[in-house]
Amino acid sequence: MALNKKPIHSEGGFAVSSTTVINDTRDAYNINTLEIQNSNFTESSKKSYILKGISSTTLTLDGASATVPLSNNTINFITTRIVGVNPTGTGHYSTKLESVMTCSSTGVISLLSSLETIIKDSVPSGQSWSATVNGSAANNRYEINTVRTGTSDAITWFAHVDVVKVLWV
Repeated sequence: MALNKKPIHSEGGFAVSSTTVINDTRDAYNINTLEIQNSNFTESSKKSYILKGISSTTLTLDGASATVPLSNNTINFITTRIVGVNPTGTGHYSTKLESVMTCSSTGVISLLSSLETIIKDSVPSGQSWSATVNGSAANNRYEINTVRTGTSDAITWFAHVDVVKVLWV
């Protein structure tokens, strides 16, 4: 079946199909992943990601299995902001994880340090919710695992992850 694709255009900004990506005031929209790199320090960059998951799971980029990629031969400064909420909106858990991870030349990750700051814990009595960095994740992967116990409610988790990578070898 023939497919009519709309051209890329820049009238009033830059757009793909009819979805604006960069408007005429240089604001960016509808971007899946954003990478920032200083042209003076090309061995480092920053990427931001949004993850989601339900209940006890590994948070993903796509609702299936895609987790945050880490490049070989890097040290990574990772800041993750996470919020979990129950279906009625009466229970909340919000935390910030600051981690340092290395990724070897073969993709093996090592968690060097991790600091958790609990921002809000209003989890209903008898329940326990948590989010932790998976220090034994697959090669070249940064993963956040969530756990909820004491309820069968589908807890919805969202995370915003910033990864600053520096090539170190």
